[in-house]
Amino acid sequence: MDNNQSDLLKVSTQIDQLSLQLARSHYENFPVASIFLPQPLRKPIALIYNFARQADDFADEGDLTIEHRLSLLNDFRNELDLIQAYIKPKTAFFQVLSFMIKEKKLPLQPFYDLLDAFSQDVTKTRYVDYDDVLDYCTRSANPIGLLLLHLYGEASEHNIVLSNHICTALQLINFLQDISIDFNKNDGKQRIYLSQDELSAFGISEQKLKHYVNLTHAADDHWQQFMQFNLRRAHALLQAGKPLGQILKGRVGFEMRLIVAGGERIIYKISRINGDIFKHRPTINYWDWTVIFLKALFKQ
Repeated sequence: MDNNQSDLLKVSTQIDQLSLQLARSHYENFPVASIFLPQPLRKPIALIYNFARQADDFADEGDLTIEHRLSLLNDFRNELDLIQAYIKPKTAFFQVLSFMIKEKKLPLQPFYDLLDAFSQDVTKTRYVDYDDVLDYCTRSANPIGLLLLHLYGEASEHNIVLSNHICTALQLINFLQDISIDFNKNDGKQRIYLSQDELSAFGISEQKLKHYVNLTHAADDHWQQFMQFNLRRAHALLQAGKPLGQILKGRVGFEMRLIVAGGERIIYKISRINGDIFKHRPTINYWDWTVIFLKALFKQ
């Protein structure tokens, strides 16, 4: 082994470890590279999570200008271009990511789609209708499921459809539980992932939503009905994708059932508080994880 290969191996090991730490240190309502996955899959999944986490933070975190955020995301895009052209990426992280992508024969388009979604987060703050929201989900959530299926060697057309249902449902659930968080992000531009036409149909203006977020008005019947409508739709999507947890075998299938059960649990917890996520954002506690684990174990 020459010095360059030795150096890359050392850097790769460090990045793998940091990626696993990142995946486990950030709070998520759904498992990321969990101990239930086969060992060979944990580091690749953690690397994918690291890529998405970094890019998402470019779009959301800190006090950067819009131009700076887009520039950082474009730097990631340029690194993907080098990988696509079979040219060594400039940064150590992408060199390690490139090796993993080639080793696991992953498609590059899902990585580009994720960057496209995060770039959209920087500039777009309103979604006209449900189709507009779904279009975002196809690039912000579904690519993760597609990459995982390729890692599992299970990327059949049917499985991709099921995965898309699950990923879209999880993204919608995140939108619902993070309404207040999203409203106060993006340099105070009050990002709203909820369909504007549906908010209007339920009698909820932006001013009223602002009152909910600021706790100056209690969540009323209009809001509760709106949330129940959205929860039923997300639940239906989860159920449509749920067979994937039976199709995927072994620990991979168990992990998928954990993910679905986690989504179901969040829906249950939001429903129990009548959709009032403004006073209390539902999170998964130890008891919830016990319920999720048992549901996944007994394939419920």
